[in-house]
Amino acid sequence: MEVKLGFGAIPKPQYVFVSREADHCWYMLSEDEKRIPIYERALTGVITKIETYKKVETKFKIVEKNDLYILADKPYIIRSGSESYFSKSLLLSLDVLIYQQLRSPLTISVSPGDSNVVFCSIYDPVTYQSVGVSWDGHREIDWQALGEKVSLKINSLQNLNQEAIQLSTNTTPSEVHAVLIAQTDRYLAQLNWTPEQGREYLQQKYGKRSRLQLTDTEILEFIDYLKLELPQNCQM
Repeated sequence: MEVKLGFGAIPKPQYVFVSREADHCWYMLSEDEKRIPIYERALTGVITKIETYKKVETKFKIVEKNDLYILADKPYIIRSGSESYFSKSLLLSLDVLIYQQLRSPLTISVSPGDSNVVFCSIYDPVTYQSVGVSWDGHREIDWQALGEKVSLKINSLQNLNQEAIQLSTNTTPSEVHAVLIAQTDRYLAQLNWTPEQGREYLQQKYGKRSRLQLTDTEILEFIDYLKLELPQNCQM
């Protein structure tokens, strides 16, 4: 993203709110709190973070919102109600995406449904293909648990990127692999896992006996699993 020198606006994220209107599905707020409609149906950028089921205080009451952070021409935060169809379709799509896809720009789009419903779809901006999701059994889904799962995947990926950036610009794939292995070492130590426990899990999950045999994606999945196993006070 190009940095413009000189006077300009305060460099803070721009909030984008989801709402089903006659001719648009999302909007921004001006400094005097007036709605600015966004008529474009899609926003393309790199997802950097997500917060789910966060409590937000409004003029009337405290509500639960999901915030999706996207870096595009400027930083944006798409805010939607945690129980809205937009948030649910967003979580379903993000859950399907693999780590390699989350590292690349994605297109977040809105589409109107019946009444005040707004749906979210995610596209690959290079191939124009949408992420296929299924609503089968959606009434039985634990959406809060799904939100935690998606948050862990996206936010751990960003932590990994930050660690990788600390390496030299000539970092090789093997060096990145070593960073991932070191990260699992920390979590395994906190869990007091024995080498035998680790090998048994890898054998059952991936059919492999050593972390050195795992792909980067498999190691990231292993890291996610270990994080979930950690006591809450160790995850801070």
